[in-house]
Amino acid sequence: MAYHLFEVFGVELEYMLVQDNTMQVNPAVDELFTLKNGVLTSDIPNGKIEWSNELVAHVVELKTNGPVSSLVGLEHEFNQDVKEINKLLESIDSKLLAGACHPLMKPLEETKLWPHDHNEIYNLYNRIFDCRGHGWSNVQSMHINLPFANDQEFEQLHAAVRVLLPIIPGLAASSPVLDGKFNGYKDSRMHYYKTNQKEIPHMTGKVIPEQVFSKKEYYEKIFEPINKAIQKYDTENILDHHFLNSRGAISRFDRNAIEIRVIDIQETPSADIAIAAFVVETLKLLVSEELVSLDDQKKWHEDDLFVILDDVIKDAETTLITNKRYLAIFDLDKEADVKSIWKNLYKRVGSKLSVNHQNHIEFLLQNGSLSSRILKSLRGDFSEMNIKRTYFKIAECLQSGRMFRP
Repeated sequence: MAYHLFEVFGVELEYMLVQDNTMQVNPAVDELFTLKNGVLTSDIPNGKIEWSNELVAHVVELKTNGPVSSLVGLEHEFNQDVKEINKLLESIDSKLLAGACHPLMKPLEETKLWPHDHNEIYNLYNRIFDCRGHGWSNVQSMHINLPFANDQEFEQLHAAVRVLLPIIPGLAASSPVLDGKFNGYKDSRMHYYKTNQKEIPHMTGKVIPEQVFSKKEYYEKIFEPINKAIQKYDTENILDHHFLNSRGAISRFDRNAIEIRVIDIQETPSADIAIAAFVVETLKLLVSEELVSLDDQKKWHEDDLFVILDDVIKDAETTLITNKRYLAIFDLDKEADVKSIWKNLYKRVGSKLSVNHQNHIEFLLQNGSLSSRILKSLRGDFSEMNIKRTYFKIAECLQSGRMFRP
């Protein structure tokens, strides 16, 4: 069934399993699923939420069990499942950890691929890309799936998504620490995302999708080059171009949806769903052409948008935007940081959010991204003990459903 713009939504949240006392990643999602289900399966429907495995054995994905008609209250469903999972994990001395990157993981030593269903696909990915790096085995994100019913709606949605993508990490960055230090990027996950498929550049492109606004054009300019590039590696023809496409927003014509992938996971599903709702309302504003015409949205080349995204990956909400043409989209006529752009957007659409979502967005706009709060909490002390102290507080926030305060 093809749904119309913003008629339904799909949300996916990824979490890592870590050991209780050491915070070392624990590749035990199969044990978790067996504890829940009695037998091992790769997907477990659990009411309104479904649990799934991922590429690596220490990451579990929680997602809406089919499309939902509203994001209001959805955070409570995810919160309940987080608590249920943590309860099950007690028996193997483990728990879930939020945040887009584990700050101390040694991926070359600790990565274990999912060894069960579909592992032939994962093994092929590993053979091509070596999935032991941070960009593969240490990346947890939220994906938002938004529907379109036809080419006209795809054109409107894809144009709006492309324009908004560069500043989303300014709201959602949560990965400032890798290998026990701050490497200069508040969104380390997206920094690695840019190049983790460098062996086949067609798969990620410039992260911002190309200027394609119909299904036919998308197949010609994005899918066909990907399929051609993968041929010499995928000799058994087991990889699907929908999954090979790794741009920051991918078009899933198999289910008529665009999936946004540039959003780091937060410390609680309440923050994730609030961000999702804020992004959705902003996209509605762009689609309405109240801010800027569809034609002007379509004129943006991916290279120009990528320059902005690249800066935001580094500095998140404090990134100073100087591109006057981009600022004009949001009715700003002078230099502004990304936080100011989001504050300006919140004045326009905030009233359309639920009170709970408003509270979480206002907290983010006042206190900064989770990345900024993590760095503030660490206060320049990147000792293992201090990093663990901060990230165990984040684990407590996940369990209790609270925002992280330094």
